[in-house]
Amino acid sequence: MSSLSRELVFLILQFLEEEKFKESVHKLEQESGFFFNMKYFEEKVQAGEWEEVEKYLSGFTKVDDNRYSMKIFFEIRKQKYLEALDRQDKAKAVEILVNDLKVFSTFNEELYKEITQLLTLNNFRENEQLSKYGDTKTARNIMLVELRKLIEANPLFREKLVFPTLKSSRLRTLINQSLNWQHQVCKNPRQNPDIKTLFTDHTCTPPNGVLAPSPVTLPVAKPATYTSLGAHGPFQPAAAAANVGTLAGWMANAAASSSVPPSVVTASSIPVPPSQAVSIQKRPRTPPATLGMVDYQSPDHEQLMKRLRPAQSVEEVTYPTPRQPASWSLDDLPRTVAFTLHQGSAVTSMDFHPSHYTMLLVGSANGEIALWEVGLREKLVSKPFKIWDMAACSLQFQAAGFKDVISVSRVAWSPDGNYMGAAFSKHLVHLYTYAGTSDLRQHLEIDAHVGMVNDLAFAHPNKQLCVVTCGDDKLIKVWDLSGRKLYNFEGHEGPVYSICPHHKENIQFIFSTAIDGKIKAWLYDNVGSRVDYDAPGNWCTTMLYSADGSRLFSCGTSKEGESYLVEWNESEGAIKRTYTGFRRKSNGVVQFDTTHNHFLAAGEDHQVKFWDMDNINLLTHTDADGGLPSLPRLRFNKEGNLLAVSTADNGFKILATAAGLRSLRAVGAPSFEALRTPIESAGIKSGVDATTRSIEKPRTMDDATDIKPWQLTEIVDPVQCRLVTLPDVSDSVSKVARLLYTNSGIGILALGYSGVQKLWKWTRNDQNPSGKATASVVPQHWQPNSGLLMTNDVSGVNLEEAVPCIALSKNDSYVMSAAGGKVSLFNMMTFKVMTTFMSPPPSSTFLAFHPQDNNIIAIGMEDSTINIYNVRVDEVRSKLKGHQKRISGLAFSTNLNILVSSGADAQLCIWSIDTWEKRRSITIQLPAGKAAAGDTRVQFHSDQIRLLVFHETQLAIYDASKMDCIRQWVPQDVLSAPISYAVYSCNSQLIFATFCDGNLGVFDADSLKLRCRIAPSAYLSQAQLNGNQAVYPVVAATHPQEPNQFAIGLTDGTVKVIEPTEAEGKWGVTPPADNGILNGRTASSSATSGHTPDQIQR
Repeated sequence: MSSLSRELVFLILQFLEEEKFKESVHKLEQESGFFFNMKYFEEKVQAGEWEEVEKYLSGFTKVDDNRYSMKIFFEIRKQKYLEALDRQDKAKAVEILVNDLKVFSTFNEELYKEITQLLTLNNFRENEQLSKYGDTKTARNIMLVELRKLIEANPLFREKLVFPTLKSSRLRTLINQSLNWQHQVCKNPRQNPDIKTLFTDHTCTPPNGVLAPSPVTLPVAKPATYTSLGAHGPFQPAAAAANVGTLAGWMANAAASSSVPPSVVTASSIPVPPSQAVSIQKRPRTPPATLGMVDYQSPDHEQLMKRLRPAQSVEEVTYPTPRQPASWSLDDLPRTVAFTLHQGSAVTSMDFHPSHYTMLLVGSANGEIALWEVGLREKLVSKPFKIWDMAACSLQFQAAGFKDVISVSRVAWSPDGNYMGAAFSKHLVHLYTYAGTSDLRQHLEIDAHVGMVNDLAFAHPNKQLCVVTCGDDKLIKVWDLSGRKLYNFEGHEGPVYSICPHHKENIQFIFSTAIDGKIKAWLYDNVGSRVDYDAPGNWCTTMLYSADGSRLFSCGTSKEGESYLVEWNESEGAIKRTYTGFRRKSNGVVQFDTTHNHFLAAGEDHQVKFWDMDNINLLTHTDADGGLPSLPRLRFNKEGNLLAVSTADNGFKILATAAGLRSLRAVGAPSFEALRTPIESAGIKSGVDATTRSIEKPRTMDDATDIKPWQLTEIVDPVQCRLVTLPDVSDSVSKVARLLYTNSGIGILALGYSGVQKLWKWTRNDQNPSGKATASVVPQHWQPNSGLLMTNDVSGVNLEEAVPCIALSKNDSYVMSAAGGKVSLFNMMTFKVMTTFMSPPPSSTFLAFHPQDNNIIAIGMEDSTINIYNVRVDEVRSKLKGHQKRISGLAFSTNLNILVSSGADAQLCIWSIDTWEKRRSITIQLPAGKAAAGDTRVQFHSDQIRLLVFHETQLAIYDASKMDCIRQWVPQDVLSAPISYAVYSCNSQLIFATFCDGNLGVFDADSLKLRCRIAPSAYLSQAQLNGNQAVYPVVAATHPQEPNQFAIGLTDGTVKVIEPTEAEGKWGVTPPADNGILNGRTASSSATSGHTPDQIQR
């Protein structure tokens, strides 16, 4: 909604208040969300009208918007609950507990249980923490004090707590002005006109002669005041007139300075409202003085202009003197390095969430999109690049068959934070919906441009959220959220480098720049560019507005390496000032950003450089403790207290102000800490919640609140996790050799050493509405009606020596497996054998489908070779030789176009997918004195570059592009037994490892730091724990969509699915960068076998 529309709402609110439409006033306040009437809110709280209280609040915030909002709703619902208990209305109290307070149990289940226990007391004041609870009226007043603090601290209520200062009956005054104006421009004005309606423009009945017009005046209501609340000062509205001269000035200068014919930029050729055309013709460099005569301009323009004459003086809106800008210092710039985070690939674009100020979206050179909660130093979501629907893409894109790595060129949040967009280096744009902390859902794939999509932004033309893109095809396109193309702007003669959608009041427009140095501006129509202007440097340039939209800047670099940072005078289309401080030559394009409506920052010369917007000289700079690339990418958060800066080693640093550091620590604290009020050791002192004050502390104190030392999460009891043992109705029980989830996530497939495969499926029902695999519901041991078993050919096979192997097709239609004999291809619906192949000897030991062709299978063999087999023609296309012992692992990377194989010889071999030639082989780094024996297995990270390598002696992460070991962890302390298996979570943020003593470990995938240990006592039955044979997991698998769910196959043939409790939602927390003391033990790094401390994580 434009600023003028917003101000109109305030005028209507004032009118409704003056006319005593009380209910309508508050309904409009709630529906518009522009003004929170604290007086009305307090009245409803004091009256105990809880339904109206929450309904009114809902117009401004929801319970899960932020911790302040959550605390507000918690306080209200807690008070409602306590009042029900005080009335001895247990039925109502239970209803409130279940319907209103249950939502908070997700954040603190223990607190919810303690609140529930109050139902067992005759008087809840028997609880020590509630012993000072007085009568209802007093308790409500005490709560109101806390609610007021929370509302004032909540960023969602900023600028919504004070009503603007207006003279009385302002709306009536404006109507009087309009009627006077209509009467003045009337062709036959009469004295004492009779105004009978506002629904149509006023005209006088034609008289016998023309008379001088007389003023028209509506009755003005008696002065009334709209309550001004709080001590924040008056609301400061935006300018009252649309700056329609903004583009006009650019057009005028463009006509004078560019090679475009003057006719292209004359006002007469511009299809803007007539008022704007007049403004451009008469005063091309300044905006019109008023909107009144512009908005109501009649076609008979010349006669109208002649008849205009001064009207009587009328009342105008008056505002207090604007506040003086707050003083600033270098401390307002985020220059302190808070920490460094590893992305895994070169960072190409970043954007902070518009309302969650510590949530960062990151795009990478390998095509991965990641969502980070930087306060927790945790990557919440990872989305590796993939084409969602190739059939829907253009034939040109399909025919290209791109084999190069597709990188992210731009990531951006929508203004409301509900959508994010990613532009890629080839054709595509992906849109995701953001539905929660770690929930990015695919929304739309657009084949947007031919070649590279260079930029992406969100805009609101015609009050509709749209996506604007530009690309190498010289086009700018506007799409709605269903993928329909609304506009196609042509006119650039070179690839379009960047776009900057913006609006001035009700005028929506787009600035664009191309690599030929041209700047153009477009309105949302099909007429063409309104501007053709040269950018400084005549090459790649980016344009940005200040946060308040009042100042326009651009930053770019010439082909010769000269960088330019300038501010533009919009009304004249000329450069206002050019900033100094760049080095003479840059090998690339400088990136920049703005913050606080006061500072500019640009990345150059391995540094971040800062300027005051009002001073051309460099203000200061920082190298962020080193490690920055020559031209770092950077992005401020909305508060301006955090700055993300890309690093040279495929990561990024978070720089912070003192306030930023406090906000990071606040996010890192327990999420429900701010909600603990009625039942905790801090208690309620004189009826005031002590923890409420702790919310305020980071905002008002210089020193941050203390944070508890990090502790390893240890799961030792079944109640600490969710667990289901998969039922087995067959007579065949054998040690589990291989374990897979179906790609749909609804089933689990297990292959035993006996050669028999078993399938479990979850069904969709009331208990499990998604139908996905879950530890909360027991699945069905599924078999076809025929009763067939999926049994491999094991004739003549010594099962004790066989190495079972299995692979599943992408569509879950068929599974391929072997257990020492032939490879069998099974139909997953009927369990029938479709074909067999590869008769031993040698026997097959590992199977993997080619990622781009299900007919091609890589088969690792007992004799150390790898067969590339085409199922359709029953032919071995290539035989790869390079290992010394049997093949134990195969993993494809489409990004790197390679196949990595691992063997029982502790070797890794890299093969070209195109030619099947061996590129390289290395031996994994074994601890000193350990022989090169035992199976080595491999799995690619979702980025298709990092490679997980595990052996009984270690977990290791390799950069497969160089085959360098970048992280290594060896068994130690509570996890000292040999490793039996390891696997990435579906989002590659975690690694689940199983050990031969029954322990399970959950590791941070980037750092290989242990974040959670699950003891055997948490998932094994007493019979398994006390049996004669040791029972432990030998294989694991992870759910394809749920990053915290995994399954394990045990030596006794059982399969279990394990998840964290619903209250926890995840396995522990990310360890700090420097572990320090963990649970009383010092976490250290040591070198073994020549490894550096950086390589081995202790």
